[in-house]
Amino acid sequence: MTTNDTLATPTLDTYDGLLAAITPSAGETREVLDPATGAVVGLAPVHTVDDLEAAITAATLAQPAWAALGHEARSAVMVRAADAIDAASEALAQLLSREQGKPLNGPNARFEVGGASAWLRTAAATPLDSEVLIDDGTTHAAITYRPIGVVGAIGPWNWPMMISIWQIAPALRMGNAVVVKPSEYTPLSVLALVAVLNQVLPEGLVTVVSGGRAIGAGLAVHPGIGKVMFTGSTATGKAIIKSSADTVKRLTLELGGNDAGIVLPDADPEAIAEGLFWGAFINTGQTCAALKRLYVHDDIYDAVCDALTAVAAKMPMGVGTDESNVLGPLQNKAQFDIVAGLVQSAKDSGARVLIGGNPDLAAPGFFYPTTLIADIDDDNPLVREEQFGPALPIMRYTDLEDVIARANSVDVGLGGSVWSSDLVAARAVAARLDTGTVWINAHGAVHPMIPFGGSKQSGYGLEFGVEGLKALGVPQVING
Repeated sequence: MTTNDTLATPTLDTYDGLLAAITPSAGETREVLDPATGAVVGLAPVHTVDDLEAAITAATLAQPAWAALGHEARSAVMVRAADAIDAASEALAQLLSREQGKPLNGPNARFEVGGASAWLRTAAATPLDSEVLIDDGTTHAAITYRPIGVVGAIGPWNWPMMISIWQIAPALRMGNAVVVKPSEYTPLSVLALVAVLNQVLPEGLVTVVSGGRAIGAGLAVHPGIGKVMFTGSTATGKAIIKSSADTVKRLTLELGGNDAGIVLPDADPEAIAEGLFWGAFINTGQTCAALKRLYVHDDIYDAVCDALTAVAAKMPMGVGTDESNVLGPLQNKAQFDIVAGLVQSAKDSGARVLIGGNPDLAAPGFFYPTTLIADIDDDNPLVREEQFGPALPIMRYTDLEDVIARANSVDVGLGGSVWSSDLVAARAVAARLDTGTVWINAHGAVHPMIPFGGSKQSGYGLEFGVEGLKALGVPQVING
């Protein structure tokens, strides 16, 4: 585990210094490889359940004093922690690019590090005052929120730094300590981020325990953990629900998605093409709330396909540290195989490949080309299953009632979008989609003050803004 006693160093604002600070000096380690080149990025510790126990003990000891500081003092420390992220931003982005694969430029590594700082600052600045519920001269009742205690934060490999901050920032603001379990694919990014934070935060308040499934399972069952925040697959989310039941933990779960976008017939294909592209292919499609199924009215179907193909053709893909690239590799071989298999199923069915679909298997790295598939049936696996990669199926429709039903036909509901020149018409369609968020003429855009969460099997609980802060506290009503 990492705490600020071993990571206090003046060189965290350089890549070499940052990597040296998180490289274990003892204990079992494993190599972490660059998904674009296969080169060794660094060594990650292999922590054990004993390390997890030590981290929870340290967090339990640190949490009361942190809670006692109060909101204003905690927020001041959090702003200083955000300053530390900014000072180390380029080093963090370089590490993130090498480990996760995402390019430095575009909505990628530098964007993610900047988002981590912004979310931390917003959580620090968001007011959450005691709310008077009733005060009629006879009865006075108010609701406030007390710290939970120790929060377990289990993060994914697609946005490892930013999603870790989505979990850490509100937990700290509300007076909690945090034990972080990063993905086994991207531990270095999270270790580095927390090392930077721990230049400012009190000893033991935020700790990273980097290990396998036993660590995540241990967080879910441990009686010293009052809440688990998890972003990842629906299957793992279900396992956490079961494991946490005996200790009645609070949960925030942001699980899988298969987001649909509906393009109404009055939309301008050229005007929406770039928005559609980034809605689907941000982070090379490796985003829970990315656009994963696109339904286009028959009147403009061919025009949208042509415009989207033109945008896709000009977006460079390659090694993330090359400043010219905006798309990178898939982060791991398992995800590459999933995308390749789903695209092959589409090709085997006779669907039309507009661009991509033929990866160079002899080249280094897990690169799958940007792929657009037209004239594909809704029951094809590429449509029914979450691809989580750079392959977008595009379906025709003629009837609005039919396409709304098709969009709602899956068992997940994270996000959706409606594309139209008529905002009134678009909002009317949006209100009928069974998802936690619906965007108009955009897809996947998140904001630190706008609550975000899923419906159906995409999880439950809200993140961001005032609602996100409330989710990291225990409500208490004082009546009298």
